[in-house]
Amino acid sequence: MQKWLSFFRRVIFLLLPAALCCSCIRLAVLPPDLAADKALQAINAAVSDAEMLSASARIDLVTPGGHYPAKAALIIRKPSYLRLELIPPIGPPEFFLTATPDEMKILLPAKGEFYQGKPTAYNLSRFLPWQFNIEDIVAIFAGAYPPLMDVAAYQSQTEGNVLRIEMKARSGTSQTLWVGPDDRLIRFVRRDENGNELYSGKYEDYGENDLVARKITVSMADGITSISINYSDLKIEAATDYSIFDLPLPAGFKTFLLD
Repeated sequence: MQKWLSFFRRVIFLLLPAALCCSCIRLAVLPPDLAADKALQAINAAVSDAEMLSASARIDLVTPGGHYPAKAALIIRKPSYLRLELIPPIGPPEFFLTATPDEMKILLPAKGEFYQGKPTAYNLSRFLPWQFNIEDIVAIFAGAYPPLMDVAAYQSQTEGNVLRIEMKARSGTSQTLWVGPDDRLIRFVRRDENGNELYSGKYEDYGENDLVARKITVSMADGITSISINYSDLKIEAATDYSIFDLPLPAGFKTFLLD
């Protein structure tokens, strides 16, 4: 009997480290975050890559220099196709911007000027008071969150009837989303690698069957600069004509290269 007990103890002693190791491995493999997956897929599917969003809009731009309301016509297609026309109270549009993944063009009719260059955040900031890249702007105006490149991990937790999703890239940049019932995006905050807020977005005024918020506001971390867009006549349809994202050079306009 003593021999069997001694043998049994030796077996347990040999197997215990392996069992503990297996347990650690199982604990280290996290299950997929199904709630976050479902919410993110629904938000990004509101306007798919094969669709185009077009709308009339009222834009309110606030900068340290003042408040600038305007009417606009907007057409977007993910990931980075954009056409924006700013329309004064009287008269034809006074600002045209078109962008594709390869090129950005800006037309200022009142000045007879035509600008052409790469669709970079810096080039965009030379005409509009923020430094976003085109892909981020298109995603936000399509009712989604700005893409976070090279995401290392994300996780979610519920706060009442709101789902909070934390996303972090390998670079250290992070983003927090708040998603309401029916997988509608409510808010996001983008932070740099040191955890400092860069900018945030707020999504409001969903109609009963709306997949995209009718009011979207982007606020910079300075607490002053913001752009708010209020949609009307919003349409989401199949993207077929890409020529709308090109801007021909009118005769007699002076051309400036941005790069």
